[in-house]
Amino acid sequence: MHRMSDQPARWTQATVYPDMWADPDNDPRNKESASPDGELATLLDFLTGYRMTLRMKCEGLDAEQLARRSVPPSTMSLLGLVRHLAEVERDWRNWITDGEPVPKLYGRRDADFDDVVAEQAMVDAAYADLEREQAATDAALAEHPDLGERVGKDKTSIRELMVHRIEEYARHCGHADLLRECVDGRVGQ
Repeated sequence: MHRMSDQPARWTQATVYPDMWADPDNDPRNKESASPDGELATLLDFLTGYRMTLRMKCEGLDAEQLARRSVPPSTMSLLGLVRHLAEVERDWRNWITDGEPVPKLYGRRDADFDDVVAEQAMVDAAYADLEREQAATDAALAEHPDLGERVGKDKTSIRELMVHRIEEYARHCGHADLLRECVDGRVGQ
């Protein structure tokens, strides 16, 4: 258990807007172009932004910091979030198919969080898993450009899958905000 004096001081790299993660000119989420046209393009733009935010929250940390758990009894860590999102990307492909489900990436339920260890090999594997699973789910969904199309055994709409993906990343980016602040005190959106 941490005493108050053991907690890192809150800080941000941002100087223009102190509640932001980075200054606008240094924030890769800021684009010089207008927002995209169309529903699908807008959904993909939000998904890209949240994916980038998760990576930004993990940047500059070592394996121990990424694996550091929040508060007992939670098993949540930044590395666990990366692994969890790789796992759910894989699971979303199961929603698309009528066939046999793809097996869990990390085996048993909750292994994405529970089995996290502070080793660089696990960090590297987690990022590789996330990139691979994102690309595979992106490719599977690209075959269904009609957001109203219903797919899979449950006849879930592509729109629902896209919105759920955004919601999942957004919710976990909120967790990442708090986890990062616990690790080294860095704050910002």
